Amino acid sequence: MSETAMTRREWLLTDRPQSRLQARLGRTYVAWRRFTANRLAVVGLLIILGMVFLAIFAPLLAPHSPYVGDLAKSRLMTPGPAHWLGTDDQGRDILSRLIYGSRLTLQVVLLVAVIAAPIGLLVGTVAGYAGGWVDAVLMRITDIFLAFPKLVLALAFVAALGPGIGNAIIAIAITSWPPYARIARAEALTVRNSDYILAVQLMGASPWRIVLRHIMPLCISSLIVRVTLDMAGIILTAAGLGFLGLGAQPPLPEWGAMIASGRRFILDQWWVAAAPGFAILVVSLGFNLLGDGLRDALDPRGSGQ
Repeated sequence: MSETAMTRREWLLTDRPQSRLQARLGRTYVAWRRFTANRLAVVGLLIILGMVFLAIFAPLLAPHSPYVGDLAKSRLMTPGPAHWLGTDDQGRDILSRLIYGSRLTLQVVLLVAVIAAPIGLLVGTVAGYAGGWVDAVLMRITDIFLAFPKLVLALAFVAALGPGIGNAIIAIAITSWPPYARIARAEALTVRNSDYILAVQLMGASPWRIVLRHIMPLCISSLIVRVTLDMAGIILTAAGLGFLGLGAQPPLPEWGAMIASGRRFILDQWWVAAAPGFAILVVSLGFNLLGDGLRDALDPRGSGQ
């Protein structure tokens, strides 16, 4: 290792940072070292980055149109040089539909995370800090949502809102926030009587400022890990809604809907359903491996050496 690299490493790992920026960069560097020490987590990160790459450059990478097929010549073709993963019952290239379907999958997981995580974070931190009847009311509402299986509750909301990818995202988000609220509440209960929070109270900070500026940031690490681990469940729920015809509607190349259309040919043309099923498996595995790595990397009890 060069002298410059050693100096930079010592600057990042110093016990006496000279600025907030140095302290934050040092914590980020330590977390990255913990993360990269887990090879499976790196594999999961590469899988997710590969999916993002496919989604961004889908028009350049897809060899055929995901919507237009050739019923006369290309219906249910076996995998080969012309169609690497074969074609479906409409003569459409399955590989192209998988590549474009990665966009829908990323759209679902990102929008659900953006909607559900802040709701759960706000509900949990307010309940944990306020306590009393506020905590009791918010947690009983959370318990009501947790009492129902996520897929069943999502089916009920989609049935009420109507089928479609937008309504499916809303339904999944509505059913996904309770676990985040539980985690945030536990973190808030841990720190609300700490010297740090008591000092902020003595300085005259309002309860909302304490929750938003001082308690919520302490819950972010745990929330990020839980959201990442939940991505696989979100993908499976979205695929389940698509399989039942309540998610993305034809001709959108949603992976669950692709499995539903291919189940009729599972015995003779197995690749029609197997390809999107394998895609769901790989991406779900990638998110689980990534979540495990983030859990170890963001654990404050871990060693920083």
